[in-house]
Amino acid sequence: MCGIMAYIGNQEALPLILKGLKRLEYRGYDSAGVAVLNDNLKISKKKGRVIDLETSLEKKDLHGSIGIGHTRWATHGEPNDQNAHPHISGNGRIVLVHNGIIENYNTIREELTRSGHKFQSETDSEVLVHFIESIQEQNQCSLEKATRIALSNVVGAYAIVLLSLDEPDRIVAARKSSPLVIGVGKDFYFVASDASPIIEHTKDVIYLKDSEIAVIEKGDLLLKDVNNVKSLPFVQTLEIDLDSIEKGGYDHFMLKEIFEQPRSIGDCMRGRLNAETGQLVLGGIQEYADQLLNADRIIMIACGTSWHACLVAEYFFEEFCRIPVEVEYASEFRYRNPVIEKGDIVIAVSQSGETADTLAAIEMAKSKYAIVFGICNVVGSSISRASHEGAYTHAGPEIGVASTKAFTAQLIVLNMIALQLAKKKGYLDQEKFNFMLKEMSTIPGKVERALKNNDKIKEVAHKYKDAMNSIYLGRGYNFPVALEGALKLKEISYIHAEGYPAAEMKHGPIALIDENMPVVVIATKDSTYEKIVSNIQEVKARKGKIIAIVTENDTTIKDFADHVIEIPEISEALSPLLTVIPLQLLAYHIAVMRDCNVDQPRNLAKSVTVE
Repeated sequence: MCGIMAYIGNQEALPLILKGLKRLEYRGYDSAGVAVLNDNLKISKKKGRVIDLETSLEKKDLHGSIGIGHTRWATHGEPNDQNAHPHISGNGRIVLVHNGIIENYNTIREELTRSGHKFQSETDSEVLVHFIESIQEQNQCSLEKATRIALSNVVGAYAIVLLSLDEPDRIVAARKSSPLVIGVGKDFYFVASDASPIIEHTKDVIYLKDSEIAVIEKGDLLLKDVNNVKSLPFVQTLEIDLDSIEKGGYDHFMLKEIFEQPRSIGDCMRGRLNAETGQLVLGGIQEYADQLLNADRIIMIACGTSWHACLVAEYFFEEFCRIPVEVEYASEFRYRNPVIEKGDIVIAVSQSGETADTLAAIEMAKSKYAIVFGICNVVGSSISRASHEGAYTHAGPEIGVASTKAFTAQLIVLNMIALQLAKKKGYLDQEKFNFMLKEMSTIPGKVERALKNNDKIKEVAHKYKDAMNSIYLGRGYNFPVALEGALKLKEISYIHAEGYPAAEMKHGPIALIDENMPVVVIATKDSTYEKIVSNIQEVKARKGKIIAIVTENDTTIKDFADHVIEIPEISEALSPLLTVIPLQLLAYHIAVMRDCNVDQPRNLAKSVTVE
């Protein structure tokens, strides 16, 4: 959650920090604030968007070449000016921004209160900066040492950046279970929650490791851990460019990212899948390939949209690889006592690679000697480092909070893993293997065709923009797509929607259907087609409004559906890559027509890095 931005160099810090916070606003937008260090600490923060903060600063003097900023997604304390970051110590000499949750903050707060500390907010973050102040005063030590001692005594997750009046040429930053990246330039450094606000200034970055602390001055960078052990910085070069994080003429990032899917799917397969030669190679899955080949079962862990991608992959793995697959919510998996044997295969899927529950589930699986394959989009992310092996989706930056192109890229990677595994296990002969590779190679072009229905989908959206509820139905491979379509509508339009297996409609949801209930049905030509036709007729008999996703040239469903949206013909196992496209567009247009903030829906943040 939340976005951190900091700068130290020779330029004015405030404009750089504000611009960076705008790029990070998809991570949190309840409130925002900045602190600039010059002869003194100047702090300004405000409830609302970064633009609200920027407007409030027009008549304020915040000059200086070192500063920190924050855009907040509330955890402790409601969104208001007092709870906004940065937070300042009791003596007014240390200022801090913080992502994450300090779980034992209440115990620390009570102890500090007894010592005379007074707090202005409800946040755990203010407690942390007071704690660091207290340690520094007791030990008469540097800010870095006080921070190290404090972090050795807190429980929870954090990414923090601090400034001190007593050390006016220095930034101290640290992380644990919450991302933090340092941008390295000539005589300047940036610190941010992710690379998006950095890339227009430098492509050289350092990803802080867990429990690592950075002491940054204008011409120097020192890394050490909480035990005071120094480490050498590993500088990586970012592969993304500035255009990838701009809207590029689209009204919203979400719409841009939906229309980027022909390219992002192609990028995901490029260099891995060659339909002409019948080759499929995943370079990141080599060392543990034999364990994967001989696995008795596979456990997939994820959250949200990534969980839906895993549900689709479960069908694919079991059909082609004949391996039992269990799909688990990472948030539940980590808190029960799952049966994990040594050598079990766990596949963890996350767009950001920073999802807190998924990371914790990975660590638990590794503690039981499972082998973890990570599937994520962000190079250098925590999940990519925590996994034994894995693959990047190469979808490019996804700024819209509601995930779209990440879903299809995750499906492509999971399908490629399954096909490679099925071939090695002997369940796919060369002819069938080649057929599936050719089918996959056609997907970018077929997604392009599916996107041409945008105007028609917009017309359908207009008819149902005022609906209060909706039902999404699918069968087989497309049942998880129904769940994903319903999630998209809920996330960005705030319309209540539920996804169901179509056959389960008679076991309860059919009671909800009347003339005011839109029912979105995925009804492509596949092995369950006749059954889904019967389900549609059951809805129509109760006057429900049918929006049907069908295969091109379908004539049967047109006779009784209220609206028909076509997709190109594709193998049943790959159909979710196409059926999800109209559902993404439908949710998008309904949300826009309802005047919702599509890219930053209320109460949501892009990367869930706290519990």
